[in-house]
Amino acid sequence: MTRATAVRAVLAVAVLLASVFITLTMSPRLGLDLQGGTRIVLQARDTATVEADRETTDRTLEVLRQRIDSLGVSEPTLTRSGEDRIIVELPDVQDPRQAAEVIGRTAQLTFHAVEGEGADQPEEKTPAPESTTDPESTTEPAPDSDTDPDSDRLTLPDEQGRLLALGEPRLSGAGVEDATAAFDAQGGAGWTVSLEFRKGAGQDWKKLTGEAACHPAGDDRRRVAIVLDEKVISSPQVDPSVGCRAGLPSGATQITGSFSADEARDLALLIKGGALPVPVEIVEQRTVGPTLGAAAIDASAQAALIGAAATALFITVVYRLFGALAAVALGAYGVISYAALVALGVTLTLPGLAGFVLAIGMAVDANVLVFERAREECADRPTRSLRSALTTGFRKAWSAVADSNATTLIAAGLLFFLGSGPVKGFGVTLAIGVVASMFSALVIARALTEIAANSRFVSDYRGVNGIARPGAVRTWLVRRDPKLFRKSARWLVVSAALVVVAVAGIVVRGVDLGVEFTGGRLVEYSTSRPVDVETARDSIAAAGFGDAEVTTAGDGDLSVRTGKLDNDGEHALRAALAEEGGETTKVRDELIGPSLGDELRRNALIALGVAVAVQLAYLAVRFRWTFAVASVVAMVHDVILVVGAFAWLGRPVDGIFLAALLTVIGYSVNDSVVVFDRVRELWGANRRTPLDTIARRAVLQTVPRTVNTGMGALFILAALAVLGGDSLADFALALLIGIVVGTWSSVFTAVPGALALERSAKAPPPPAPGKGKGTPRGKARAARRDPLDNGARV
Repeated sequence: MTRATAVRAVLAVAVLLASVFITLTMSPRLGLDLQGGTRIVLQARDTATVEADRETTDRTLEVLRQRIDSLGVSEPTLTRSGEDRIIVELPDVQDPRQAAEVIGRTAQLTFHAVEGEGADQPEEKTPAPESTTDPESTTEPAPDSDTDPDSDRLTLPDEQGRLLALGEPRLSGAGVEDATAAFDAQGGAGWTVSLEFRKGAGQDWKKLTGEAACHPAGDDRRRVAIVLDEKVISSPQVDPSVGCRAGLPSGATQITGSFSADEARDLALLIKGGALPVPVEIVEQRTVGPTLGAAAIDASAQAALIGAAATALFITVVYRLFGALAAVALGAYGVISYAALVALGVTLTLPGLAGFVLAIGMAVDANVLVFERAREECADRPTRSLRSALTTGFRKAWSAVADSNATTLIAAGLLFFLGSGPVKGFGVTLAIGVVASMFSALVIARALTEIAANSRFVSDYRGVNGIARPGAVRTWLVRRDPKLFRKSARWLVVSAALVVVAVAGIVVRGVDLGVEFTGGRLVEYSTSRPVDVETARDSIAAAGFGDAEVTTAGDGDLSVRTGKLDNDGEHALRAALAEEGGETTKVRDELIGPSLGDELRRNALIALGVAVAVQLAYLAVRFRWTFAVASVVAMVHDVILVVGAFAWLGRPVDGIFLAALLTVIGYSVNDSVVVFDRVRELWGANRRTPLDTIARRAVLQTVPRTVNTGMGALFILAALAVLGGDSLADFALALLIGIVVGTWSSVFTAVPGALALERSAKAPPPPAPGKGKGTPRGKARAARRDPLDNGARV
């Protein structure tokens, strides 16, 4: 065992032990789409005097945190997103009406003097709640009002619906230090709300109640109105025992009335947390039932086990012993990537879970590249040692491994920075998966295979190790030697025809944009009794929701999509379904505001445009511009075909589909990179050979890698499509289509496109390997020397 192999083995064992320890001692953070709960996105809005910037949004978040904490929700999470958005996550909350109502109280809390009855008031008069206190005093005549007659006046109904004319705000909610609900058993007042003000605000409150006390008992002007969101939430009368100008001290103020326990708590909550620096608007609301998340976790776990087992069996059959060692490294990859997700505190969402499962299938890519290279070395020089062939395979495969993983990391970065909500989790999971797969292939798998290669048994029995003999696919292709690019233009015609068919589907059938991109509300229900779509549609229409779209979802569930629908409307809709279906449970609920839908749709197009531009820039730096343009054309071809397929199939296009599409972009470029990396190498070594011949050889040499890597991903995706249910079926379907068309386009679109561009290009062929700029000839020769060669010559 060489020193390098020993270092890799020790490093692999250390990382694995740490990963196992983390896996056994720490639990993952599950997103709401996996554990169940409600997610609300709030948009802060500017006012005439305050701008909704980072500072005011942070202050708004803290006020909202007080409100949410008072609801008693277990472990709520509030975070700022960008400059002016707040994300509220409420685990286990299935009916968000109360939370949305409390959060939605967005205007500033204000205290007003009541100046009398409002215009057009009802004839009925109902006494208002009273404000009581301990101090005793007498009533005196009201002083002359010194209010500016030109100032704005509010006329609002009180709690019983009587209109009141209110004066200007005398005190804001920012002055409230505390408001508590308590049951007054001793005084017999029932549930009351006690107020405590900050020092300066307490004097303002005393002055306000002192002025109100100057009016006779029973007079509306003896009342103080507490207004929130242009709604009077309480308008108590000052107790008759309070004298004119005396007022109520801060700590001795109580609001009494015929409150229930819930009403008293809600009033205290609104008064205490009522002052938001800026108003907020609910632009997104998602609710996921706990059963849906649990089912998604179980399905993903089954898909991961079945897909990983199929992938491990496949590479073991193809590469024998070394394939089995790569399967062991694949298992280590799963442990390492999971431990990294847990240790970094990444919130695991449903798309992120799918990304974790998908990365298992893609993790074999580097091993396949290395093993195919080692097979070539053994075929070219049958007498060389197995260890030497393996080492050369790792060295020659490095550039393709680095470039292909770099393009996937670019796609993951775009998902994180341009995606929204759970899609960001997919980007993080995919990026961690790429890094972990590189470690498992280049450290763990290499250490295992190098140790095995040193065994005399493995070296002597060439049919055991799996790389000493060329594979069946390569042997068949070399024997047939098909002239793929003799008329390369015909492949471009076929690709153009496929694009025409896809575009026809987009134009004729249209793209079914999900509620995430159009705005509106999508709710999925499970009923105890089977209900067909027509019956459900009639029941919902009879309840006043005639424009609702009703379809089936999952195992007999119903999916209802409408335009604007508030939480009370959703409750009425569910009640209408319950009349036909019995007990009706909300499985999933997505509400997207129209402004956010427009923004998400615009961001999706930006993400696709940026993906094309970034991949083009990277490929232009790493390869010739002709190769870069051809790869990007093939990538756009793949995107159009996937979207067109979904249009023909009538499948929805939503945020998870966008994640799949960006992954397809990375996969497509990955395949093209491997092909063009081989073209560059062969062309540099055979500069006088026609490029179409070079391209044919490169394709025939890389097809085994493309097929074997694709099979690993297809096993995983097929398992996800079958076991993942509605939540993951469309994601898996998009990637299945993308991998198939990506494999096609990397050979029959990208390569013919590059050949067509090279006919008009004037750039010389690339330099031979090891003879790039600034590389001395002697150093190039030294760099190519076999690691087991000591340099001695006879």
